[in-house]
Amino acid sequence: MQHLTNRQEKILDIIRENKIIKVDILSSSFNVSEQSIRKDLNEICGRGLAARTHGGARLINAISNPTYEQKRLTSKDEKWEIARVTASLIPDNSSIMLISGTTTENVARALYNHENLVIVSNNLNIANVLFGSKAKEIIITGGTVRESDGELIGENTVSKISQFKADYGIIGAPAFENGGALLDINERAVSIARAILKHAQKKIFVCDSSKLLKTAPHVICNISDIDIFITDQEPPKVFREICEKSNTEIIIANRNFLKSM
Repeated sequence: MQHLTNRQEKILDIIRENKIIKVDILSSSFNVSEQSIRKDLNEICGRGLAARTHGGARLINAISNPTYEQKRLTSKDEKWEIARVTASLIPDNSSIMLISGTTTENVARALYNHENLVIVSNNLNIANVLFGSKAKEIIITGGTVRESDGELIGENTVSKISQFKADYGIIGAPAFENGGALLDINERAVSIARAILKHAQKKIFVCDSSKLLKTAPHVICNISDIDIFITDQEPPKVFREICEKSNTEIIIANRNFLKSM
């Protein structure tokens, strides 16, 4: 097998540094056609050194699938600040759809003292968090329980969600790439997220900064489909530019934001 060319070596270095990269950016950086870059990426990925994504390539294992308990402990403080800010935006007497996830579980906890909420979720942990709260109604979707995280999945889950029209739909995602796509490693989770977005008036995306610039194989939606993006720190310039073009509001979750309300 021949060695990688000098340009391919440089491209691989860029992928290792940035975790993910787009064809058009590489084309501009090396002043060559996008077709040439695609051939380079095919060669690099064909050797198992990276993996192709829609419109580019990523570092292999750029995202993993840790256990639910591990996810709970990851960025724990950041997720709680995001949850508190998210809850502060939601008035009493609202209807909310909460997708399964550790960040949305924190949102449920932050909503505990809100009054007369109607909350629909596909996660048993979220229902348990809200038990005894001032919510008017807690609705668990149908579906098959995934024992690893208490998530309800399947066609019945999507069908149940489709029966509602909520004031707010709150989703998370394990990956948010610099092209503006919200991504997931589980195709069935994608269907549920899309159903929530379709049947919610205000669409909120909660995502801590550790998930930025990561990738996964399945596209949930584009950031342009989201009304409010809540994260824990100022995102890289590329994300702010994408959100501004999409008219998606970015909120940085911290105590100063809560004090300003």
